[in-house]
Amino acid sequence: MIQRPRGTRDFFPDELEERRGVEETLRRAVSQWGYREVATPEFEHLELFTIRSGEGIIGEMYAFQDKGGRDLSLRPELTAPVLRMYVNEAKVLNRPVRWYYFGDCFRYERPQKGRYRQFWQFGIELIGADTAQADAEVIAVGSDLLTSAGVTFELRVGHLSMMKSLIADLEPDTQKKVMACLDKRDYGALQTVLPEGDLAERLTALIESRNLDDAFAITGSIPEEARIRETFALLDAHEVPYTQYFGIARGLDYYTGCVFEAFAENLGAENQIMGGGAYRLAHLFGGEDTPSCGFAIGFDRVMVSRGDQGVPRPLTVALVVTPEGRLAGIGAAAAFRRAGVRTLADLTGKSLSAQLSYAAKHADYAVVIGGREAESGMVTLRDLGSGDQETVSVEEAVLRVVSGGSC
Repeated sequence: MIQRPRGTRDFFPDELEERRGVEETLRRAVSQWGYREVATPEFEHLELFTIRSGEGIIGEMYAFQDKGGRDLSLRPELTAPVLRMYVNEAKVLNRPVRWYYFGDCFRYERPQKGRYRQFWQFGIELIGADTAQADAEVIAVGSDLLTSAGVTFELRVGHLSMMKSLIADLEPDTQKKVMACLDKRDYGALQTVLPEGDLAERLTALIESRNLDDAFAITGSIPEEARIRETFALLDAHEVPYTQYFGIARGLDYYTGCVFEAFAENLGAENQIMGGGAYRLAHLFGGEDTPSCGFAIGFDRVMVSRGDQGVPRPLTVALVVTPEGRLAGIGAAAAFRRAGVRTLADLTGKSLSAQLSYAAKHADYAVVIGGREAESGMVTLRDLGSGDQETVSVEEAVLRVVSGGSC
């Protein structure tokens, strides 16, 4: 028996229908903000990902050479491919460009709850706007999407300029050590890295502050202060629930301004479900230096966090026929399908009672056609919820099912 590769999954119909339902919910929600979908190849030139993150990430990627000796990789994330697409083909579009994506990515890492080697991301990129309004919109969209997907989460919003202002005078190697300590919340190690002065205490106080006045009392006035205050005021106007958090340490060499993360329930210790912020990547791929802001949502984590919520089953009719009614049943089933109703038909010659038993488990209505119904051109429509039934024409049966009318 050949097993599926480690870190991948098979999806049975119930689970896949739930995933598709949540995916469609996210698509509807993001389109209401004016974002439109784009898609990129599942493999790209390896350089697209190493040019920013360095050769060290290759060990975490599915990298390979094609038959022409070109270095390629399955995509480990989607922001870089989308920005590559923008630089290649969309620089002439009016800005800002509002794009969203949904696709699978691949990373060679240890599988764990909600974390796989093949996983799916849903995200947006707002390209070409460098304003507080743009930052606030992206954060508001992320909050809206998670809420629409039925996720309970905590959203933390900060701005990297505040932390950067405190460590600006440190040597680059020391900055990296400091950020590693802050990322792990290892304040003891931070005191070891910064044994002199009060910088360690000021960094710790900044991370623990939960309002702008306290944070700026620690950092002092900085050039970005007005924009930061405006961003939070706009978030309040969007009615986004969030926590001010100025201790986001990851991505310091990637993000350029506002940063935000969301943490969800039911995910254990690795509970981050969304991350994003303002960044500049286009110039690395041969384009102009272009401000951008975006986020990625771990779709698999969304599904784990939702628990057993499920999604409503599509309206379903089961055809229940005797041998005499089988031909008439084909026409009746076609009428329901033309009306957009999922219609199940028996293919194995089960008895009438066995067909009804199956219908009770998988459908909302049973359409019964025996010899009498076939001769009269009628069907017996049974509401499997209430048990009510009535003999009507095919057209009337379709109308009642579609409109939700009782038998």
